[in-house]
Amino acid sequence: MAANTESWEEDTLRSFVRTLEKRDGTVLRLQQYGSGGVGCVVWDAAIVLSKYLETPGFSGDGAHALSQRSVLELGSGTGAVGLMAATLGGGETEDFPSPPDYILMADCIYYEESLEPLLKTLNDLSGSETCIICCYEQRTMGKNPEIEKKYFELLQLDFDFEKIPLEKHDEEYRSEDIHILYIRKKKSKFPS
Repeated sequence: MAANTESWEEDTLRSFVRTLEKRDGTVLRLQQYGSGGVGCVVWDAAIVLSKYLETPGFSGDGAHALSQRSVLELGSGTGAVGLMAATLGGGETEDFPSPPDYILMADCIYYEESLEPLLKTLNDLSGSETCIICCYEQRTMGKNPEIEKKYFELLQLDFDFEKIPLEKHDEEYRSEDIHILYIRKKKSKFPS
């Protein structure tokens, strides 16, 4: 029994809760672990994207832009973006009879070996009306600049994209090295 208690105490010491306060005052509590891989981390880009979803520039007046929309989250570590989207009225997408209205992804541009599968997934799941919102942290160390460059080279083959200016991000949750993009599938061109 003592071994189980020690193991539990070690796990407790290696985790902590990050809180994300919404504009309406409610709080999302996100548990982060010190070990276990990229899925155990509340990434900064996930927080920036979560807070962007609440900005007036994205949500507009009246009903929230995600209200009654199908939303698919890719990446984002512990699921912070998907949780925020759900609290804003975004519906989960369990089955895919049609493409989702939104695909939200945070910090997915990291491993070179995942770029092609990621872009294939985006291509397979998105439709012409799907709005893909990608938030990523620009990293300048090691191979990261090369990986980012390759991502954009591959992305532009099938998708159009535009960068959301920093001044349109949440006033408090923004950073010069975290970028948000709107991505849409390119329109099919038919021979004339």
